[in-house]
Amino acid sequence: MKEENIKKYNGRGILTKMKALLERNRLGELLVLNGFLTTSELHCALVRQKEEGAHLGRILVQQKLVSQQTLYKILAQQWTMRCLTAFVGIFLTFASFGVKSARAGSIKDIPAQLSLVNASSTAFAPLNSFPALFGSEERASSNLDPFTKWTGMFARFEIAMDQPRGRQVLEVWRHKISSYEGLPLEKMAELVNGYVNEQPYVLDSRNWGKSDYWATPVEFFQRGGDCEDFAIAKYVSLRALGVPEERLRIAIVHDLQKDIPHAVLVVYADSGAMILDNQSDNVEKASRITRYRPIFTINRQAWWLHTKPAMTIVASR
Repeated sequence: MKEENIKKYNGRGILTKMKALLERNRLGELLVLNGFLTTSELHCALVRQKEEGAHLGRILVQQKLVSQQTLYKILAQQWTMRCLTAFVGIFLTFASFGVKSARAGSIKDIPAQLSLVNASSTAFAPLNSFPALFGSEERASSNLDPFTKWTGMFARFEIAMDQPRGRQVLEVWRHKISSYEGLPLEKMAELVNGYVNEQPYVLDSRNWGKSDYWATPVEFFQRGGDCEDFAIAKYVSLRALGVPEERLRIAIVHDLQKDIPHAVLVVYADSGAMILDNQSDNVEKASRITRYRPIFTINRQAWWLHTKPAMTIVASR
């Protein structure tokens, strides 16, 4: 953002700042917008970045212009606002609500191609209902068009499966999880969660030079990843072990304790929803978790908008 544009937003109200965040959300701009940097400090850091070719955040921390804590806070804000930018458009599709035409069918069932079990397996009976996630209300839509990071991940995954390095990575993965086949779902989920959590946690900005990148399992097992990459790898692992699509969802949540967005995998067992989280090797029932507020959940078939339940007022006599 040019210096005159940054000055234009300084000192304005929250709505103007929100507009700026939605329109322009580069790291340096957000730091200036939130008062952590001056425009001259940002200019000097950008000059050094151009000379050294290093990540802007690293330069700012090295020069002690911002702390690591501040940097992580702004990166989380950047991620949240980019989600919000997409989410505003998605939310408008619910103006006349109802499940739309099944555009999800355009996403190939890549995990099923890696299946370690017979496709006709009846080990999992259909679920009659799905419990409310973290006490929220949910609305479903099969229009997955806005979720380009999700659909793009599947497209890249299909390509990676046919490449020599991709086949090698997947062979190691298949050999590892094949021993989980046929176990009860709760035990299978526990083992998959522990195995995937052994991978290194790496921020997207460091791994890919982007603030938000949804990695394929091939990329994840080669380079590590952040929360949504852990969730995707667990989702693909359980699908390959025969868990039906309807029992799995990636959940984007707000971590109320850390005040940052987060991603987990939801597994719907017969006993209720379970949460597979890269922040814990223990698989927990969703009903016992209070720190997360769901924003949306998604799988290959549909996505669900989660909202606070409507308040019911009971009149006293």
